[in-house]
Amino acid sequence: MKGEYSEMSRVKQVGLLAAGCQPWNKDVCAASGERFAYCATLAIYIYQLDQQYNEYKLRSIMSEHKKTITAISWCPDNPDLFASSSADNLLIIWNVAEQKAVARLDNTKGVPASVSWCWNLADGVAFVSQRGPLYIWVYGGPDPGVTVHKEAHSFLSDICLFRWHPTKKGKLVFGHTDGSLSVFQPGSKGQKHVLRPESLEGTDEEDPISALEWDILSTDYLLVSNLHNGIRLVDSEALVCITSFCFPSAAASVQCLAWVPSAPGMFITGDSQVGVLRVWNVSRSTPLDSFKLKKTGFHALHVLNSPLAKKAQSSCSPSKSQHTSSTSEAVPPPTLSQNRSFSLPPGHAVCCFMDGGVGLYDMGAKKWDFLRDLGHVETIFDCKFKPDDPNLLATASFDGTIKIWDTNTLTAVYTSPGNEGVVYSLSWAPGDLNCIAGATSRNGAFIWDVRKGKIITRFNEHGKNGIFCISWSHKDSKRIATCSGDGFCIIRTIDGKILHKYKHPAAVFGCDWSQNNKDMIATGCEDKNVRVYYLATSSDQPLKVFTGHLAKVFHVRWSPLREGILCSGSDDGTVRIWDYTQDACINVLSGHTAPVRGLLWNTEVPYLLISGSWDYTIRVWDTRDGTCLDTVYDHGADVYGLTCHQSRPFTMASCSRDSTVRLWSLAPLVAPLLLNILTEQPWDRINGSTDTAMVPGAPPLLCGKVSRDIKQELDKLSCDIRAKKLRWFSECFSPPGGSSNLWDLVSVISGQDDSLLPPSYSGGVMHMKHLLKFKTSEAQELTIVKMSKFGGGIGAPSKEERLKEAADIHLRLGQVQRYCELMVELGQWEKALSVAPGVSMKYWKNLMQRRAEQLMAEDNDDAIPYGIATGDIEQLVTFFTGRGQLQEALMIAQGACEGNIRAPHSSTVNHTTNDVDSRQQYQSSPSECQREEFICVQRRIPPTDSVLCGADYVTGSNLPSHSDVQLSCFTGNRIQGPVFLLEDGKSAISLNDALMWAKANPFSPLGTGLRINPF
Repeated sequence: MKGEYSEMSRVKQVGLLAAGCQPWNKDVCAASGERFAYCATLAIYIYQLDQQYNEYKLRSIMSEHKKTITAISWCPDNPDLFASSSADNLLIIWNVAEQKAVARLDNTKGVPASVSWCWNLADGVAFVSQRGPLYIWVYGGPDPGVTVHKEAHSFLSDICLFRWHPTKKGKLVFGHTDGSLSVFQPGSKGQKHVLRPESLEGTDEEDPISALEWDILSTDYLLVSNLHNGIRLVDSEALVCITSFCFPSAAASVQCLAWVPSAPGMFITGDSQVGVLRVWNVSRSTPLDSFKLKKTGFHALHVLNSPLAKKAQSSCSPSKSQHTSSTSEAVPPPTLSQNRSFSLPPGHAVCCFMDGGVGLYDMGAKKWDFLRDLGHVETIFDCKFKPDDPNLLATASFDGTIKIWDTNTLTAVYTSPGNEGVVYSLSWAPGDLNCIAGATSRNGAFIWDVRKGKIITRFNEHGKNGIFCISWSHKDSKRIATCSGDGFCIIRTIDGKILHKYKHPAAVFGCDWSQNNKDMIATGCEDKNVRVYYLATSSDQPLKVFTGHLAKVFHVRWSPLREGILCSGSDDGTVRIWDYTQDACINVLSGHTAPVRGLLWNTEVPYLLISGSWDYTIRVWDTRDGTCLDTVYDHGADVYGLTCHQSRPFTMASCSRDSTVRLWSLAPLVAPLLLNILTEQPWDRINGSTDTAMVPGAPPLLCGKVSRDIKQELDKLSCDIRAKKLRWFSECFSPPGGSSNLWDLVSVISGQDDSLLPPSYSGGVMHMKHLLKFKTSEAQELTIVKMSKFGGGIGAPSKEERLKEAADIHLRLGQVQRYCELMVELGQWEKALSVAPGVSMKYWKNLMQRRAEQLMAEDNDDAIPYGIATGDIEQLVTFFTGRGQLQEALMIAQGACEGNIRAPHSSTVNHTTNDVDSRQQYQSSPSECQREEFICVQRRIPPTDSVLCGADYVTGSNLPSHSDVQLSCFTGNRIQGPVFLLEDGKSAISLNDALMWAKANPFSPLGTGLRINPF
């Protein structure tokens, strides 16, 4: 029976926080058909298009590499196969469909810098390291083995990457760190170290090749990028540079590039400093377009060959001669008069960034199809749940950041400022203080205020020594403990005042506050011992020293349910249980085959202890008899941190050197408890004392705070006890992501008042009757939300994006008028006016009038069509007369008077009538208001004094003449040059005479006593 029970008790993985893309190596992103892959440090993540939902989803994680992955390459002939290499001289062939490795080469004779399938060999993979040679590994067929390329060896500069030509059999190119290329093809002499950028010729400077791609429509053309000297299109046969591409800024540098298969001649590049994506055409030396996708720079780019099904399929190009190229087939660049969006090619780009972000960008629509942002790219050393929120999990990483994750959505919501070196440990402040203490490898310790988004305190008492553990006391929130490689465990207050410095004979790796005594703390030391200190005394000596481990002790953990009991994990591969009251080791848990790091006591079942190790496993122990209840092998590398939240004690999080955080359900380990709850067994078979639960062989009992609180709350109820009991225990046992939502739905179906539903209900699956109500509420919240000083948090949408999302919700709910108003707020009048008739013609007319008024206020002629369409003659006449355009005003009024302009009616239009009928139907008698407006304008136009006709009426005859004869009232002679008219409007003198007169006498020469001012 015991064996059968242990077979049932399997820890179940229920969530995974994927790692980001590593920024260390070049070829860490690849795609094939409906799949793409990227590399974290130790694992390869493969996404595949889900045809049903038309979106990419994580399909599998390949993690057999034990050291940093250096390159991946997809098989061009079989979309199920790809190759990967790593820093431990290992090359693996993977089958994605079967999710397993199908071949391994254990000694690549150097770390492969680049890997590529041989386009002429179905089972051949080429790889190269440093200065060569190029090895070709044939892993299948009748003659497997490793051979050396005949010419590709003895290079003078390290190799960055290499590329086989996709159609020219056997042709390949190498890019070197000195900026040069080496080209080889069968039947021709190899060309080594050619085509360096001109600025580097004759110098020893290095400018590494950052990207290298063959033009698939040519046998010879090659797109090359140097990190500092930019992009060139080169002819590998003639060994000449065809085009050098220019950047808008000298500071811009290219990190990666990719051809766009659907648009011949077009390619895209990613900048290295900032996440700017640029679109180019080989016929122009400057970019067609560029747009900023992220603050951090690009690392890798790959354009998918098959766009998502929802996009228009690009037309297939006719077959080309092998002598054509992208330059001869180039799509002409758009002219300046064209809309900028025409320059964007159709297609989706897999974008990897230097901060680990990975996304799929729709270039045509200029939007992300998905963005997996802010993943850790390196070892995650520690993880902890927020004390007052079981849905927020913080992680500390080798990459120098602490990130906070929402475990319901599995997304990052905050990240620390970074640049801390390695962050080894973290500890949340007690309660709702929203602060995290972090311990680093070289920058001491710090307190990060999550809400303010900045570091508010630093502790430097350990100098430059690494701090391996930090622990914020939850019994006394003013105390923070740190332990370091300098041999000290330091207790200080949060304002930096040192309370105790406990000296150890060697480095201290772990510390933990007792959960029963606020003045007691335990430490783990490199000298193999566990120590317990009592802060209430002034002594710096430990109260107890526990010896027994055979190697250094790392973490220590006090039991939350058994007073005086603590455990320790050691590099000897064991976990020891110590009884402080007996001053003895009461159990040794053996089974791990490598050092133990993670330790976690269950907060409800007192005998359950979980450990994580460098042997890549997590083990669950029954500490009553030392048996291992389960072993978890899912992590692909060392397991460092384990944690759970007190209110959700059977959901555990783990973190690892494989850069992932995984969530686990421990509920199957206590399956009898679940049965007892569901079958309404007596309380003594559900809850119990610690002593009862610790009896060897006894069934599991709940002994913690959560179960006690549930029982106390149920004892207060007089009705609905069973439903509450099931709900509360369900939320205690279930992992995040749906349990509370399920019970909200049960409440709705049971007839509960909607006002009692929690705010989180609208974010999950809801009852159909609430769909309109809550979606409307969601849209309203999007329109009124206040943006915080920091932009609403990581990845928070802009105000415009929020309004657009709200508008889309209103439109789908049929709330057309609200949609129109939001479009107006966004300045998208055309969209608003196009659907406004769906509200009413009266509303459409009102909207047209508002648009016309806005344009008129801007003195914009675009207002005229809006006024004419609505028949608002008075508004148009006012607009024209205000600008002095009386003729235009009269024309408008005349048109209205003759019935050509009228206000629209709501009657339907008969589309079967011809144009003449429609025009006759449209023409009607003008309104009385329009007639009055016409008469009013007519009166304002002054009559002309004389009418010229016949031969005297020629073009320009009404214009003022520049040759009018003016006689000076001073000399009586014709004035030459500028004329100055005196106050009577008839007498004139030359401007020069006027200036001379005014200098001597400011008054008019006509003797009127008026001053003149020709100046």
